[in-house]
Amino acid sequence: MLIEKTLRNATRAFAVIPVLTVLLGSIPAGAQSGAASYGLLIGSVLLCDADNSGACPAVVKSEGGDTFELSGAGVLNARQKTVMATGTFTHRSLDGDALDAGIWIADELVSFDPYGASPSALLRGGAALGPASMGSARSRMLAASMPAGGLAVLQIRLLPMRGTAKTAKLQVNCALGKVPDEHPTEGIRLAFERGGKEYNEEVSGRALFLLTRP
Repeated sequence: MLIEKTLRNATRAFAVIPVLTVLLGSIPAGAQSGAASYGLLIGSVLLCDADNSGACPAVVKSEGGDTFELSGAGVLNARQKTVMATGTFTHRSLDGDALDAGIWIADELVSFDPYGASPSALLRGGAALGPASMGSARSRMLAASMPAGGLAVLQIRLLPMRGTAKTAKLQVNCALGKVPDEHPTEGIRLAFERGGKEYNEEVSGRALFLLTRP
């Protein structure tokens, strides 16, 4: 219970603050100058509401049945191949017990394949994307950006509360726009480096790219 309580608090700090900074007008000048700048949401902020408990966090499973839960936010520039993103993770056993938890930080944008903008994604079930409790912050985010699909591969570091840091490739797929047949499922995948374990089964959770308006 202590780990889960700590992670809930960390999620607020590491997922909400970056996306507010990115999407409410504090994108660095270098990112603003490129037309291919995107906000990145993984199982957090606008994607979360009480009526869709499966949206947050994003969950991926290995062949052995253990899972990783990730939440996070940030910004990437496809043209300049830069990324600033961070969030939290929880590693759970097959039985659902928390084995480890901590934060993750993106070090590199390995690749980004855009699927195109999807303005209709601003609405979900007839209501504006995201919980109404976000109020004016939600309105400003949506006014400053356009929902878009794509596939991003990030090099990340996972910094656990216990033990040593690990590196992995994080794949984030948002199935909006012209989605290729080989990537129909929204969600994340995780592959640890140096012969480490792979988590290739998307269980649940939403991911979204927000194309920054000029």
